[in-house]
Amino acid sequence: MLHPPVEPGQYTSFTFTAQLLDAGIDASIGTVGDALDNALMESQIGLYKTELIKPRKPWHGLADVELATAEWVDWFNNQRLHTAIGDIPPHEHETNYYAQHKPQPAAGVNT
Repeated sequence: MLHPPVEPGQYTSFTFTAQLLDAGIDASIGTVGDALDNALMESQIGLYKTELIKPRKPWHGLADVELATAEWVDWFNNQRLHTAIGDIPPHEHETNYYAQHKPQPAAGVNT
Protein backbone atom coordinates (compact mmCIF):
# COMPACT_ATOMS: atom_id res chain seq x y z
CA MET A 1 0.00 0.00 0.00
CA LEU A 2 1.38 3.40 -0.94
CA HIS A 3 1.45 6.14 1.65
CA PRO A 4 1.29 9.84 0.84
CA PRO A 5 4.52 11.85 1.31
CA VAL A 6 5.11 12.88 4.87
CA GLU A 7 6.69 16.14 5.96
CA PRO A 8 10.13 15.56 7.59
CA GLY A 9 8.96 17.05 10.89
CA GLN A 10 6.29 14.38 11.17
CA TYR A 11 8.92 11.65 11.40
CA THR A 12 10.23 13.11 14.63
CA SER A 13 6.87 13.82 16.20
CA PHE A 14 5.87 12.41 19.56
CA THR A 15 3.00 10.54 17.89
CA PHE A 16 5.30 8.86 15.40
CA THR A 17 7.74 7.87 18.16
CA ALA A 18 4.90 6.52 20.29
CA GLN A 19 3.64 4.42 17.38
CA LEU A 20 7.12 2.98 16.86
CA LEU A 21 7.36 2.09 20.55
CA ASP A 22 3.89 0.52 20.54
CA ALA A 23 4.92 -1.61 17.58
CA GLY A 24 8.14 -2.67 19.33
CA ILE A 25 10.33 -0.83 16.81
CA ASP A 26 13.44 1.11 17.85
CA ALA A 27 13.65 4.48 16.14
CA SER A 28 16.85 5.09 14.19
CA ILE A 29 16.26 8.83 14.07
CA GLY A 30 16.59 11.67 16.51
CA THR A 31 14.97 15.04 16.59
CA VAL A 32 15.35 17.52 13.76
CA GLY A 33 18.89 18.93 13.64
CA ASP A 34 20.42 16.83 16.41
CA ALA A 35 23.56 14.73 16.30
CA LEU A 36 21.61 11.68 15.15
CA ASP A 37 20.95 13.33 11.78
CA ASN A 38 22.24 11.01 9.08
CA ALA A 39 23.35 13.71 6.61
CA LEU A 40 27.03 13.03 7.31
CA MET A 41 26.59 9.33 6.60
CA GLU A 42 24.62 10.03 3.43
CA SER A 43 27.45 12.30 2.29
CA GLN A 44 30.00 9.55 2.96
CA ILE A 45 27.96 6.98 1.05
CA GLY A 46 27.69 9.39 -1.88
CA LEU A 47 31.46 9.83 -1.91
CA TYR A 48 31.94 6.04 -1.78
CA LYS A 49 29.60 5.53 -4.71
CA THR A 50 31.16 8.36 -6.75
CA GLU A 51 34.77 7.32 -6.13
CA LEU A 52 34.46 3.55 -6.18
CA ILE A 53 31.18 1.95 -7.14
CA LYS A 54 30.17 3.89 -10.27
CA PRO A 55 33.58 4.18 -11.96
CA ARG A 56 34.36 0.47 -11.64
CA LYS A 57 31.08 -1.01 -12.81
CA PRO A 58 30.03 -3.45 -14.04
CA TRP A 59 30.76 -5.50 -10.95
CA HIS A 60 30.92 -9.27 -11.39
CA GLY A 61 29.81 -10.34 -7.93
CA LEU A 62 29.47 -9.45 -4.30
CA ALA A 63 32.99 -10.67 -3.48
CA ASP A 64 34.43 -8.13 -5.93
CA VAL A 65 32.48 -5.29 -4.28
CA GLU A 66 33.47 -6.43 -0.78
CA LEU A 67 37.18 -6.58 -1.62
CA ALA A 68 37.13 -3.22 -3.40
CA THR A 69 35.22 -1.69 -0.47
CA ALA A 70 37.81 -2.95 2.04
CA GLU A 71 40.60 -1.51 -0.11
CA TRP A 72 38.78 1.83 -0.45
CA VAL A 73 38.16 2.10 3.30
CA ASP A 74 41.83 1.37 3.98
CA TRP A 75 42.87 4.05 1.50
CA PHE A 76 40.30 6.53 2.85
CA ASN A 77 41.47 6.14 6.46
CA ASN A 78 45.18 5.43 6.10
CA GLN A 79 46.51 6.89 2.85
CA ARG A 80 44.22 9.68 1.61
CA LEU A 81 45.64 13.15 2.18
CA HIS A 82 43.10 15.38 3.91
CA THR A 83 43.54 19.11 3.29
CA ALA A 84 41.62 20.20 6.42
CA ILE A 85 44.17 18.44 8.67
CA GLY A 86 47.40 19.52 7.01
CA ASP A 87 47.56 17.21 3.98
CA ILE A 88 48.12 14.08 6.04
CA PRO A 89 46.02 10.91 6.25
CA PRO A 90 43.27 10.80 8.91
CA HIS A 91 44.94 7.89 10.73
CA GLU A 92 48.19 9.85 11.05
CA HIS A 93 46.30 12.90 12.33
CA GLU A 94 44.52 10.79 14.94
CA THR A 95 47.79 9.15 16.02
CA ASN A 96 49.43 12.58 16.39
CA TYR A 97 46.46 13.89 18.35
CA TYR A 98 46.51 11.08 20.90
CA ALA A 99 50.30 11.31 21.22
CA GLN A 100 49.82 14.93 22.36
CA HIS A 101 46.60 14.52 24.37
CA LYS A 102 46.42 11.81 26.97
CA PRO A 103 42.78 10.61 27.13
CA GLN A 104 41.08 11.50 30.42
CA PRO A 105 39.33 8.72 32.37
CA ALA A 106 35.57 8.77 32.31
CA ALA A 107 33.92 10.70 35.12
CA GLY A 108 33.17 8.56 38.15
CA VAL A 109 35.54 5.78 37.13
CA ASN A 110 38.06 4.73 39.80
CA THR A 111 41.42 3.63 38.48
